[in-house]
Amino acid sequence: QLARIQTDSVVEMLRELYPDLRIEIAVAMSTTGDKILDTALSKIGEKSLFTKELENALERNEVDLVVHSLKDLPTSLPPGFTIGAVCKRENPLDAVVFHPKNCGKTLSLLPEKSVIGTSSLRRAAQLKKKFPQLEFRDIRGNLNTRLKKLDEKEDFSAIILAAAGLKRMGWENRIGQLLSPEDCLYAVGQGALAVEVRAKDQEILNMVSALHDADTVLRCIAERAFMKRLEGGCSVPVAVNTMLKDGQLYLTGAVYSLDGSDSLKETMQTSVNYPQQNEDGPNDDVQHVGITAKNVPGQAQEAAENLGVELATLLLSKGAKHILSVARQLNDAR
Repeated sequence: QLARIQTDSVVEMLRELYPDLRIEIAVAMSTTGDKILDTALSKIGEKSLFTKELENALERNEVDLVVHSLKDLPTSLPPGFTIGAVCKRENPLDAVVFHPKNCGKTLSLLPEKSVIGTSSLRRAAQLKKKFPQLEFRDIRGNLNTRLKKLDEKEDFSAIILAAAGLKRMGWENRIGQLLSPEDCLYAVGQGALAVEVRAKDQEILNMVSALHDADTVLRCIAERAFMKRLEGGCSVPVAVNTMLKDGQLYLTGAVYSLDGSDSLKETMQTSVNYPQQNEDGPNDDVQHVGITAKNVPGQAQEAAENLGVELATLLLSKGAKHILSVARQLNDAR
């Protein structure tokens, strides 16, 4: 349902921009990630869990564009594909949804040993450290399924979800607590929608590029570059927070051990205040961590990518590789 709502919102934007365009929404497809619901996401280890089947349809020209949650897209796309648009970001923070009996509480007010559901190693690692009195357990399934599991059973006192998904579903009233970046840094790309297209399809690429939101593009390029340099994925706890203010892009990045006891966190900034230049010709389709954004200044994109790489390099020099490889091994052994 959420995937459909996200797709519809992109189609709506395209229809407003191009009233004569005829757009058909292809049959909803199930992906590997949708089918394997009895295993933690971090254990399946397949990077293109929610994207492979959709990319196959793109490759076969059965569809011309695919709408994804950007956080589901790996930092390296298969050859021949690119992210042609990154839409304006919804609130990227994580949200706590409480069991009806805990309505009005916050995580710190829950009784000791209360069970919190999350399928994300990143959320669990940060929150275990902050709330050692709580227990964290895997919960899988789409948003509807997870809310049903929460409401109809007594297994969970609360679950953690992305605020963006709840908002898009019209369930904002279920948000009991928004977790600030001090409590919980968010996932790379969280809250942003990406439109994936064939890299060589100039016509479609030009069309969807009007959907790019420049601020979101620069923030997400920095976040994705950070993740890529760390070689992170959903099997290790990597988290970020970005902000663009007065032409300065700020990136906070962190890595955690599975239980949150060991962590590294740093912040860096760079100027992204560059004018848009006419970059016709061979530079037209330069990708930055899988994103082609023709209408965002190339120098700004480069600065954002360098910021992500430099911050990751700094964390690696302080021992991030060790924290992540231990986290990966422990997760594989679970």
